[in-house]
Amino acid sequence: MSQQRKQNWFARHKVLTGAGALVAVIAIGGAVAGGGGDDGKDKKDTASQQAASGGDAKPDAAKDKPKAEPAIGGDGTFQVGSDIKPGTYRSTDNTDGMCYWERAKDSSGETDAIIANDNVMGNAYVTIKASDKIFKSNDCHDWEAVPAKASGTPGSEASGDGGMYRIGVDLAPGTYKSAGNANDATCYWERSKDALHGIDSIIANENVSGNGVVTIAAGDGYFKTNGCKNWKKTS
Repeated sequence: MSQQRKQNWFARHKVLTGAGALVAVIAIGGAVAGGGGDDGKDKKDTASQQAASGGDAKPDAAKDKPKAEPAIGGDGTFQVGSDIKPGTYRSTDNTDGMCYWERAKDSSGETDAIIANDNVMGNAYVTIKASDKIFKSNDCHDWEAVPAKASGTPGSEASGDGGMYRIGVDLAPGTYKSAGNANDATCYWERSKDALHGIDSIIANENVSGNGVVTIAAGDGYFKTNGCKNWKKTS
């Protein structure tokens, strides 16, 4: 990667600091309803309802099923090993560009403590290592854990502001084209080998003015795109 591209990458990935966010605690509650009445009348009404519906009345399982709690909340500072487990996580549909995450080696809050960070537009993946001490997430959608060997039906198109795509799961390898980007080089793409977000993670990247063409290899881990026209697979 050339010196100019390194500068571009740093320009788009500034280290940010800010006030910590309070951990959001989600409480799931349920209401228990009770009632009384004439037993004979209740049985008669139930029998009438069953006859009208052609069988026994069944509860709506989808409505009764409690919503699963996220692996990591979208706001908060979490200790790795006690609050959250190491692994790879995904946050989707962050459309306002305000989502910020950070991996840190300690809880000092100082710039030197930051291992990696990013401002997210669209989808985000991040791998938290067992050696990390802190993970911060501000104004992001909740994070879900993804398996090391995830499966899916990869697509052949990518939104120009889609954020990160996992190769072989979200996006198929191949050559992609993004046509008609603005001349101010706001379109940025990146091929990366993992979701650690270090300099060593980047295979190649570019700030694009006009048409953009990139070949994503089957061995790539992720493709990142922001500020671009949509990408379509050409071969």
